[in-house]
Amino acid sequence: MKLLLVEDDEMIGEGLQQAMRTHAVYWVKNAMQAEQAIMQEVFDAILLDIGLPKKNGIEWLTEFRKGGNQTPVIVITARDAIEQRIEGLDAGADDYVLKPFAIEELEARLRAIFRRKEERLTNQLEVNGVILNTANYMLSAGAVSQRLSAKAFAIMYHLMSQPGMIFSKSQLEEKLYGWGEEIDSNAVEVHVHHIRKKFGQDIIQTVRGIGYAFPDKKEK
Repeated sequence: MKLLLVEDDEMIGEGLQQAMRTHAVYWVKNAMQAEQAIMQEVFDAILLDIGLPKKNGIEWLTEFRKGGNQTPVIVITARDAIEQRIEGLDAGADDYVLKPFAIEELEARLRAIFRRKEERLTNQLEVNGVILNTANYMLSAGAVSQRLSAKAFAIMYHLMSQPGMIFSKSQLEEKLYGWGEEIDSNAVEVHVHHIRKKFGQDIIQTVRGIGYAFPDKKEK
């Protein structure tokens, strides 16, 4: 994978290049250099710091999207205020990570972005042999195939979008808002119970005291 890293911090830039050796990481330190790199190369994804000198990352990203470029962008930021995260997503970011972050998390978010890209082409999300159809809410695992309720679909979609990532109960509750009805305090537990009853206990992992995850690897 060819990645463009736009980051003015020497330690982070060098660290990411060293840690992500399985990818070709092109590192630039400001928005002008990023523009030049985009003109010369085609990248699979862009890792973009917000706090760049002269022109910040949000300004650059806004202009980048207005120009019609749809290359996936993950914003890297130390600014954890919800308003700033929303600003980045509204400017056209596909995702974000907060500094300091683990390389494994960044890699997982890159994989999730490309799964979503594939999903848009096929109307289905497939992870480790489990298939979730995003058009009709059908979930297929082994010999079982059934249509999920809207809220159960929302939970499975977000778990499967980032396998191995642990979502807390409150994070999953946030995914249920907007599907109508008031969210009960035990809504997540109820839907997880129903999904497991239909598809087996192993389809969703419980990480005690933390939350839930979709298994990262197929059980052997």
